[in-house]
Amino acid sequence: MNALPNTALALGKRVEHGGDLSAVRARFPDAPEPWIDLSTGINPVSYPVPAPSAEAWARLPERAEEEALIAAAARRYGVSHPATIVAAPGTQALIQMLPRVLPPSRVAIIGPTYEEHEICWRRQGHEVSTVTDPDQAKEAEVVVVVNPDNPTGRLLAADELPSPSKLLVVDEAFIDLLAPASSLAGSLPPRTIVLRSFGKTYGLAGLRLGFAIAGRELAERLRGELGPWAVSGPALEIGRAALDDDAWLSATAERLTADRQRLDDVLLEAGCAIKGGTPLFCLAEHSEAPVMVERLGHHGIHVRSFRQQPTWLRFGLPGSDAAFERLRTSFND
Repeated sequence: MNALPNTALALGKRVEHGGDLSAVRARFPDAPEPWIDLSTGINPVSYPVPAPSAEAWARLPERAEEEALIAAAARRYGVSHPATIVAAPGTQALIQMLPRVLPPSRVAIIGPTYEEHEICWRRQGHEVSTVTDPDQAKEAEVVVVVNPDNPTGRLLAADELPSPSKLLVVDEAFIDLLAPASSLAGSLPPRTIVLRSFGKTYGLAGLRLGFAIAGRELAERLRGELGPWAVSGPALEIGRAALDDDAWLSATAERLTADRQRLDDVLLEAGCAIKGGTPLFCLAEHSEAPVMVERLGHHGIHVRSFRQQPTWLRFGLPGSDAAFERLRTSFND
C-alpha cells in the first residue's frame, strides 16, 4: 500500500486534541477571560438538557432504559433492526475496542484524519498504513475511513468506499447534519461497522455517549466487551430525549448552516483560504498559520493547528454574536 509517512504515534507519544484549555491558558497567561475555545468540532449551543430523574443517579441503569435509548437511536439513524446498534460511553471507547476484537490484520486508514484510529490499531499489534486514497487500500484486510473526514470534511459516497475482506470501519462522527443518504447506518453493507457520535451535534461531549451499528455477531461481541451498565443512567435519559427531538435538530441544522457561512466570511476577510470542513467546523489554510495561532491565543481564542500540516487551522463555530465579533477583531490587532 502506498502510505503516508508514519508518525511518532507508534512510540506512544502524546497526541494533540482540541479542547484542552488548561495547557493553552498556561501558554498565554495574560489572555483575556473567558476563553473562546474554537479548537473542537462540537456544537457550541448545547441541547437543553432535561434534569435526569433522581433514580437515574441512585441506581444502576435498567435494560428497558437502554432499549428505549437504542430505539431512539434506531429511528434517528434510520436503522431497521435495533439489535444491530450498540450504545457505548462515547465513540472513543469503540475506537479503542475494535482492534481488540479482531485478529492481527493489515489495516489501512484513509487520511490524514483523526489520529486515535491509527494509535488504537497499532497498539494492538496490527500492521497499519495511512493512505490518501481509497484505491490505495485494496490490499488491506481492514479499512478505516472517517466520513465526512476530520479535519478536511472530505465525504466519500458509498460506491467510493472499499470492501475489505475483514471489516470496513466508517466513523460518521460529523454526519448528523448532512443528508440522511450520506450515512451507511440505514443500509449497512456486509463486513461494515458504522460509528455515530452523540456529543458533537448535540453539544454534550461531556455526557460520553456514542453508538456502533454493525452486523449482529460483531454487535454482540462489542456488547460483551463493554459489559453491563456501560452507559450511565443520566446519559440514557438525556440521550433518548435529545434523539427524539426532531424540532430541535431541524432548527439547529438551520442555525449551524448560517453560522458556518458566517465563519467562512470572517476567515476569508482575514486572508485565509477555505479548504473544507463540515457544518460544525471549518478547515482553513494560511501561509502564516503559526503566527495566527499566537495572535489569537493572546486574545484568548484557541484554535486547532496541525504539526504535520503547518499551514492548516481548524476553527469550530463561535457560539454567539459576541464571540464572532471577538474573533473578527482579533485577526486585525
